[in-house]
Amino acid sequence: MTTFDQRKDGFEKKFAHDEELRFKAIARRNKLFGLWAAERLGKSGDAAAEYAKTVVLADFEEAGDDDVLRKVRKDLEDGGKPAQDAELRHVMDELLARAVTEIKAGQ
Repeated sequence: MTTFDQRKDGFEKKFAHDEELRFKAIARRNKLFGLWAAERLGKSGDAAAEYAKTVVLADFEEAGDDDVLRKVRKDLEDGGKPAQDAELRHVMDELLARAVTEIKAGQ
């Protein structure tokens, strides 16, 4: 195997690893976001966990974060706890940072 092939394989493995970490971080962020929203809606325990699962599943509707944001915004509005998109995006950003930290720490 040439040095070029070895470098190419190394880059491909790093890319795959980085994408796996990104996927895990976003899924964890969505779960945490769902738990955050559930708390605002007055849910706790199993009800909060079930709601968080629906938020994670909402991310598979389309590419990007808009599907998750739209679901949580609507659910909060329907629950009488409306929130602005800027606030929701801020919470999502904070929770993504937390998710990345937790994954890197092996949690």
